[in-house]
Amino acid sequence: MAITQISPTSLQQQLLENAQAFFLLDVREPFEYQIASMDGTVLIPMNQVPERLTELDKEQAIVVICHHGMRSENVAYYLDQQGFSQVFNLTGGIDAWARSCDSKVALY
Repeated sequence: MAITQISPTSLQQQLLENAQAFFLLDVREPFEYQIASMDGTVLIPMNQVPERLTELDKEQAIVVICHHGMRSENVAYYLDQQGFSQVFNLTGGIDAWARSCDSKVALY
């Protein structure tokens, strides 16, 4: 099954309409999160996701975020396999978000 991709601009628009529309799951490493992060994200590094699944709501729409969109897509597939019904991958990751939506987010 293909994971639904969401573009940074589409995500930004939907969050402006409803800030609670998505649970924003950042799966990068803590040092990356300290360099650049989006408002409202929750950090669960990729390697910790399996042991922390209970922190996530299977019924809530989840957008998975990483640096460029590759790790997050892998985690999105994993969550889908675990029975999460609404999982999205942020296309291009936080790098694309910083370039197209929020210039205050650092590039690295």
